[in-house]
Amino acid sequence: MTGTGAIVHIGGYTAEAGGRAEGIVAARRDPVTGALTPLGTAAVTPAPSFLVRHPTLPVLYAVNELADGRVSAFRVAADGDLAPLGVRPTGGAEPCHLAVTPDGGHLVVANYGGGSLAVFPLDGDGAPGERTDLVRHEGHGADPRRQERAHCHMVSPGPAGGPLLAVDLGTDSVYRYDLDAATGRLVPRAPRLRTPAGTGPRHLARHPDGRRCWLVGELDATVTGYDLTDDGALHQRVRVDASGRTGHVQPSEVAVDPRGRFLYVGNRGVGTVAVFALAGAVPELVAEVDTGGEWPRHFALTGEHLYVADERADMIRIFRVDPDTGVPEPLGEPVPVPSPTCVLP
Repeated sequence: MTGTGAIVHIGGYTAEAGGRAEGIVAARRDPVTGALTPLGTAAVTPAPSFLVRHPTLPVLYAVNELADGRVSAFRVAADGDLAPLGVRPTGGAEPCHLAVTPDGGHLVVANYGGGSLAVFPLDGDGAPGERTDLVRHEGHGADPRRQERAHCHMVSPGPAGGPLLAVDLGTDSVYRYDLDAATGRLVPRAPRLRTPAGTGPRHLARHPDGRRCWLVGELDATVTGYDLTDDGALHQRVRVDASGRTGHVQPSEVAVDPRGRFLYVGNRGVGTVAVFALAGAVPELVAEVDTGGEWPRHFALTGEHLYVADERADMIRIFRVDPDTGVPEPLGEPVPVPSPTCVLP
């Protein structure tokens, strides 16, 4: 049997969402070489576009990014196989992101189409119970096509019990909430952060020190750095371009390496991962690496390897990250995976 630490799960778009995946794919990862060996579809489920694991239990959660949004829970076997644990409606269209609170007690889901956040209590087995809250964002942004209404794109629980941050592309906002563990309800903290008009904030990455974070703008192709206070307030510090390339740039995922030295940004359109050094006051672009496709939707850093999911090129590209420079170098051939949208070590 293989330890679950060597198993990677890959979410994707199925036919229901215009994609070619059948569900959630399992793959075996060699932690030394970084090699990835697909093991087949571990769970047939519609449009599992984003995945997350429970912090202490062998349970995986997937959004089902459908017009009638759902969230699915699975028990993870040692070989990566997934057994259904429960399905719940999210109360909104096209859920695209989800997170488990650090105490493992609640699951929070971002409904992109619904512009809302849904909360589910988790029982001792990690199964989601009846939804305890649904908070809808109101308003719109400057872009009449992409920001005609609220589009919640990410939820980021505070790692030490601090406020949950909810990133909304449609309203150019980051909202703060406290989660009442007893009732499972979200209590808003005013004021919300408003980004410059037309930013279209998508995802944020927290620095390991807990005092900084970076927010990517999907619509204006920027990365904005913020100081992050204990009460979850964000104070803008710096703003840079997400890519040094010309052409259509649409940032996707953003992450900080575990040592807090480098920031990584996936750029769709130009098909790159940009690497920024974080030693100075302003993130410095030190490299921008071609991924071999044009649409790097998501990536994951684990150990000394970077795994990039290219949604439109039907592949996972593997890189070794130089520990000194932070720059990824491609390894071997891309691994064929249909319509991948999330890679979860």
